[in-house]
Amino acid sequence: MFFLGGAQIDGEANINLVEAEGKRFPGSFGSAYMYFTAGKTILFREEHSPRVLVKKVDFISAPGWSAPQVQRRGGPAALLTGKALFQWQKEKRRFLLQSVHPGSSAEDVRANTGFDYDAPASVPMTAAPTSEELALMRGPVARVIAENYPEFARRVWGAALAVLRPA
Repeated sequence: MFFLGGAQIDGEANINLVEAEGKRFPGSFGSAYMYFTAGKTILFREEHSPRVLVKKVDFISAPGWSAPQVQRRGGPAALLTGKALFQWQKEKRRFLLQSVHPGSSAEDVRANTGFDYDAPASVPMTAAPTSEELALMRGPVARVIAENYPEFARRVWGAALAVLRPA
C-alpha cells in the first residue's frame, strides 16, 4: 500500500508533482516508481477544488494507467479528498464517487471537481470512524506522522500531540 498526493490529480489518476500554476516543486523522484510497484496506491489531497482535481494534469509525474503491454504491478485504488472518497475503475480508466464526507454533498463534489467521473444515483455518506479507529489514529498513527510531517500533525491533532509524545 502506498499513499501519494500531488499538486494536481486528473480523472485518469495521473499525478503532477513537478510544476503547476507557474510554481516548481522539488520533484517526483520516487513517485512514478512506487506507483508502478506498490500493489495499491491511494491518492490523496486534502484540498478538493478544480485547481487541484483537474481535467488533465500540466505534467505527468506518475501515470495513473499503462498500456496492457507495459509491466505494472501496482496502480491506483482510490482517491481520498477533504470532501469525498472515489474508487478507481481500472477497466474504465476513471473514478467512481464512492461516498461524500459529512458537511459535503454529491452536488458540492461535482461542482468542485475539474474532471468527470461516474457516480451512483444515490451517493452514500462516508461512514464515521469507530472509537477504536479514532484511538488508533489519535495515538500510534499521530505519533508516527508527527515524526515525519510535523506541520500536518500540528494542523490535524494540534495540542493533543504534546500529550502523545513520550517525556
